[in-house]
Amino acid sequence: MSLATAVLRRALHLPPPRTTRVTVDRDIAVPMPDGAVLRHDHHRPAGVHRGPVVLVRSPYGRAGWVGTVFGRLVAERGLQVIVQSVRGTAGSGGELSPFDEGADGRATVAWVLDQPWCDGRLGTLGPSYLGLTQWALAPAAGGALRAMGLLVTAASFRDQTYAGGSFSLDNALSWTSMMRAMAAGPVARTARLLGGRGTLHRALDALPLGGGDTAATGGEVDWYQHWLRETDPASAYWARRDYTAGVAEVARAGVDVTMLGGWQDIFLPWQLADHAALRAAGARPRLVVGPWVHTSPPGTAAGIREALAAFDRALGDGSGDAAVAATSDDVPVAVTLSGGGGTRHLADWPPPGAATRTWYLRADHTLTTEAPPDRADAGGRQAGTSVVYDPAHPTPAVGGPILDGRSGPRDQAALEARADVAVFTSAVLEQDVDALGPVSATVHLRAEVEHLDVFVRVCDVDPAGRSVNVTDGLVRLAPGAPARAGDGTRAVTVELWPTGHRFAAGHRLRVQVSGGAHPRYARNTGSGEALGEASTLVRQPRDVLHDAAHPTGVTLAVLPAG
Repeated sequence: MSLATAVLRRALHLPPPRTTRVTVDRDIAVPMPDGAVLRHDHHRPAGVHRGPVVLVRSPYGRAGWVGTVFGRLVAERGLQVIVQSVRGTAGSGGELSPFDEGADGRATVAWVLDQPWCDGRLGTLGPSYLGLTQWALAPAAGGALRAMGLLVTAASFRDQTYAGGSFSLDNALSWTSMMRAMAAGPVARTARLLGGRGTLHRALDALPLGGGDTAATGGEVDWYQHWLRETDPASAYWARRDYTAGVAEVARAGVDVTMLGGWQDIFLPWQLADHAALRAAGARPRLVVGPWVHTSPPGTAAGIREALAAFDRALGDGSGDAAVAATSDDVPVAVTLSGGGGTRHLADWPPPGAATRTWYLRADHTLTTEAPPDRADAGGRQAGTSVVYDPAHPTPAVGGPILDGRSGPRDQAALEARADVAVFTSAVLEQDVDALGPVSATVHLRAEVEHLDVFVRVCDVDPAGRSVNVTDGLVRLAPGAPARAGDGTRAVTVELWPTGHRFAAGHRLRVQVSGGAHPRYARNTGSGEALGEASTLVRQPRDVLHDAAHPTGVTLAVLPAG
């Protein structure tokens, strides 16, 4: 056992290794049907000449944290591990075409199953992109696939790319910049780290978006240009990269699936949709969610523990790793609430017994569970709170589920002081409010402009007045979507990130309403021009209504007191 894995094992709270001797055969070539050659490292525990194989397919190389955490550590549990570099990365031939992993996944599965050292049983493991590659190969693996360890990922990345109908600019360009730096070698990677996000920040501010890749990386990047063009969810481009149809197949095959998510993770809504699809098809996946951002170390540790327990159940003798898991057959869901709400062990997700509670926005900028009264002016026109979004000076993103930079819970003081953010705050809570489950908002707007975004955020305000973001969501409006009511207003439904959070007694709830969160979401220029070409900037004033006929509010799933 290496010093690195000894330290990691303690940090991840894993039981002692089953073997301290692991050999690694490196740079093994696997030919693909089109002639490209992919390469992998084979981690083999001492004394294992034939047995099950855990397959890890990664765009982030095979050494470093990928090889250590998802290769060596798993091999020390007595399992063979294949860590493969996906096409066009870290020694594998061909050209990277992000998310298009179905064909290579199928070919790799066939190759592994044909090897004499594989006994016909497979597991898969990994976070984020490494999770997408699992969904991509799952249907081809058929009955050979026994367990999947899915960390902060989803079966399709399309909806995350266009969250709320907007474009996830920060995530898309940050990832593009990172992948280009990795491909350029260690010098470029070091320069990127030393340079921080300065170059990237300037690229994120650039218009039109079609030049963002050049500004960030020094040249045009084909996949980034595809993302700007392929906005139609039904396009052939995204159909080729959508693996959601295989989720039900995994359920019917009886695969032991573990899922790890974070309340502030970029994939959470879609990962929970995969969980729902598994449940609908009759499976009972293990689910762990906690107060984590994307690939945070505590979340990764929890996900690995769950996966190792699944591997022991499905690929081992069932005697070794079950104790490290937070879930069990009786309670396959374990969620830890932020805000000091503790861990809940549940029979299912969404949590049985949760009730919905709506907090309504009021004209005096308070927030209450009582529906607002009817308040019209002398002409019968309902008063509202005016919010003006100016794409020339876009409302910034502060924290939240983003891939790079300052993600997660952040102090909202500077944001809430801006004139383009409307703030509504509840009275001091007399008892704890444990929110656990889906979150949505209905925002009634009066606006002359047709193209605009609506961003809603729920915050927790402590007794000292510090406001911290808990959950949020955005939706992009277009002409006729949603349609105007007879009085010219539009009722906008915003799906926020699901949440698990305790708003403690003595705290207050706060809701922000604004027109964007740049650069997490690409600014809405207001012009209706194509995503990658838009440069005409149109101010977007709107009134947020909060009267009896237009009850704007945020609805949380709340657990019973006690």
